[in-house]
Amino acid sequence: MKTVGLITEYNPFHNGHLYHIEQAKKITGATHVIVVMSGDFVQRGAPAIMPKHLRAEMALRCGASAVFELPVCYATGSAERFAMGAVSLLDSLGVVDAICFGSECNNLEDMQKIAEILASEPKEYKTVLKEGLRAGHSFPTARQEAISRLMKREDCSVILGDPNNILGIEYLKALLMFNSSIVPYTIKRRESNYHDDTLHKTFSSATAIRNLLAYSGSAMHIEHPLGLDAMEFGSILGELEYQVPKSCLELLKDNYHLHYPVYQDDFSLLLKYRLLSKSTRGLCKYMDVSEELARRIKKNQNYFLSYTQFCEQLKTKELTYTRINRALLHILLGIKESDYKMYQKENMHYYAHLLGFRKDSQKILTAIHKKSTLPLLTKLTNTDEIASTGLHMLKRDIFAADLYESVVTERYKTTFENEYTKQVIRV
Repeated sequence: MKTVGLITEYNPFHNGHLYHIEQAKKITGATHVIVVMSGDFVQRGAPAIMPKHLRAEMALRCGASAVFELPVCYATGSAERFAMGAVSLLDSLGVVDAICFGSECNNLEDMQKIAEILASEPKEYKTVLKEGLRAGHSFPTARQEAISRLMKREDCSVILGDPNNILGIEYLKALLMFNSSIVPYTIKRRESNYHDDTLHKTFSSATAIRNLLAYSGSAMHIEHPLGLDAMEFGSILGELEYQVPKSCLELLKDNYHLHYPVYQDDFSLLLKYRLLSKSTRGLCKYMDVSEELARRIKKNQNYFLSYTQFCEQLKTKELTYTRINRALLHILLGIKESDYKMYQKENMHYYAHLLGFRKDSQKILTAIHKKSTLPLLTKLTNTDEIASTGLHMLKRDIFAADLYESVVTERYKTTFENEYTKQVIRV
């Protein structure tokens, strides 16, 4: 039995993700695929367009053996924290032989060289990085220049300019930091780019598919890229037929306007309440919230109209939209910088929360139960083996899930199901 690990968001699941699963098994020779997936909130600092259990079921129907939830403090963190959290969880399961991730460059050798520099931070790298920061460059730009100088290659800045490359390098760096025996592989992203907002023939980006779903009834006013005033859901399903696996279409149809779509602006009033209730000093306690950003939030809070509008209001040359997104989300969810440091100082992970598994792959769960350093969490009431710090982390995960569910039920007038009542998915 050989197992490959995938780090994902599936926001939502599409043909590129199916290709990723199939190619990961092919190039690694794996018989099983373990997925670590973000929960109801994702790394760009926003709610997922549909609930985690629905996204997990799509993955299981398309060949994933088991899906585990990445705790929310890591799932909504920077690329470095996201990668550290995900890789450490895969490593702690004790059964993962390989990891396979998508990249724009598809050059594992170059990516590993960059990862080694970032992991060891040699003196020359630190010096050039500081020079760039003093010159007024943003951290990503200063880092690109420092890496290019060390490797004596201009194209390194191109590698570090693409989002999947950046995440892949962070995965490689995390493997080095944990001295993991997991072997890395990469596959080239096909047809579309990460931020493409229009559909391609077969392999469209998650961004483009989310945009398509947005026209089916959003809290926001959105112009259709093709110039149409509106799209009926039947028309959207017709478009999706070429973008998502057939096994997912029925799930999309059955859950439409019951559990999705969910948007950032659906959380606007909740966020505004949180911001009004906090002082500048209080805001600084939350992850990714600098003193500068906290002051800017308080200065501009009277101009708050919606979640997305306020992110744009706060954006500056130094404070990117995504950074602000994550900061505001951490305020909303109550995720503090001290929480992250406490988790990191101890074990990074304290449980492996199973969202679902394939019945024909149940033996992988048996192997995890035997070999993992973490308790396998299938029921949220079975927490006897989890340390107090782990219970603190789990509490934040449950709160995030229940908040998301509250917004879903309010939006679609469905019955609220708290996180304790959600069942492990079996496919």
